[in-house]
Amino acid sequence: MSSTKRFDLKRVELKIYGGIATVNTYLLKTDSGFILIDTGPSSKRSLLEKEIKEAGCKPGNLKLIILTHGDADHTGNAAYLRQEYGGKLALHPDDSVMVQKGDMSHNRKVNPLIKVLFALPFVKLKGKDQFKEDIELKDGFDLSPYDLNAKIIHIPGHSQGSVGVLTVDGDLFCGDLLENTAKPAINSIMDDEDAAHSSIEKLKKYNINMVYPGHGNPFPLKDFLEIANSHETVKLD
Repeated sequence: MSSTKRFDLKRVELKIYGGIATVNTYLLKTDSGFILIDTGPSSKRSLLEKEIKEAGCKPGNLKLIILTHGDADHTGNAAYLRQEYGGKLALHPDDSVMVQKGDMSHNRKVNPLIKVLFALPFVKLKGKDQFKEDIELKDGFDLSPYDLNAKIIHIPGHSQGSVGVLTVDGDLFCGDLLENTAKPAINSIMDDEDAAHSSIEKLKKYNINMVYPGHGNPFPLKDFLEIANSHETVKLD
């Protein structure tokens, strides 16, 4: 398989929680159509749809919608886009019940504070936006049938079913394992710290260049590792 990039990338940044934060969706244009990574919250549907239409994505040529995990700020428009654009929904089975029932705390070891957060009405996935995925994403899932030279890697921590999309060129769309709202870091809301650190160790085994997080600006993985290593050194001193 060639390592030459065969897609154009558009990042759509959507405001959430009254504008105090943002979430990213990534639209990839391949030779045969479009792939969308995450869909943002339902409250930003019209803006997301405007952005993808401006990129040339129309009903029928959205081939696949990859959901990095089940949280409503990433899956809120999935059911709508499948209905209107025909894209198949792909999600790891460990997060499947979250989107089927709208319960963001399902299959999580949530602490009391996070449980309260997940119970808030604007955090839940509304009934009409709940769905069952078409494709189960497992570790190593090959995306080449969708004209994307990439694979899925399972990176739990933020949720049990969190996944990343790793291209042959070393681009990683990491969902909410890592973020870059102030600096490259582990996501501030982590369900399983041990699983998250294991996932980061897993990333070190790959040749990853740029990271495209669910929240914040893209960054080189080496920047995160340098920061993480410096923190470990301080703790040891």
